[in-house]
Amino acid sequence: MSSKKYVHGYSEREEDRLRDQARALTDLLHHDTHYSSGETVLEAGCGVGAQTVILARNSVEAVLTSVDISPDSLAMAQERTAALKLTNVRFQVQDILDLSYPDEEFHHVFVCFVLEHLPDPAPALAELKRVLRQDGTITVIEGDHGSACFYPYSAAALKTIKCLIDLQAGAGGDSLIGRRLYPLIAGAGFRNVSVSPRMVYVDSSRPELVEGFTRNTFTAMVEGVRDQALEKGLIDEATWDEGIRALYRTAEADGTFCYTFFKAVGRK
Repeated sequence: MSSKKYVHGYSEREEDRLRDQARALTDLLHHDTHYSSGETVLEAGCGVGAQTVILARNSVEAVLTSVDISPDSLAMAQERTAALKLTNVRFQVQDILDLSYPDEEFHHVFVCFVLEHLPDPAPALAELKRVLRQDGTITVIEGDHGSACFYPYSAAALKTIKCLIDLQAGAGGDSLIGRRLYPLIAGAGFRNVSVSPRMVYVDSSRPELVEGFTRNTFTAMVEGVRDQALEKGLIDEATWDEGIRALYRTAEADGTFCYTFFKAVGRK
């Protein structure tokens, strides 16, 4: 996808946010994703490699092909895996709507935080299904910004989150896509589809999540669309500032924060 379609942009701060998110959510999202020795895995839309390094470590004897449409993102992903001495990954520039691979090339497909940015996920799922072997699996992970809830309650914070939801919709994406993974995957013709919600719950007894998720993942993601939200008149500056302060307030000693991801697995 192009930077025009990726509402969060490609800044250095966004790269850091993606890495913080991956580190904070490794166990929650990836503890049950493992591939066997010699199996081939296509990671579609790998970006800067935040999820790639987790997949490569979890399945050191599998062979990963991680693709993205952005050469710059792939270069950063390659540097990251090289620094960690991960040798079971190859990177290629590919458009997931038009992959160059032959039919039934891969044993498995993995897609994380990609479908939310596509105007229509169906063609991408059809193309991914094409390159998947018969009886192979697809794993899809997506969030749902509408699932965010927190204490202390703040109407202004909800309005800032709604700005992100509306901006992503305006760019042709769907930040509420997590709740519709089952009909999407089943509708693409995959069988035995199962979806499991993965809720992140954060309070001050979990300082690694307070920092890694509440502050550096979710609030940083919302805060990153400030200029776009104000330019489009989605919110006034005073309400925006109040909402961001309220989101950071949930990371204090007496605050709490919840968010739900959804993980779908289907078989061809």
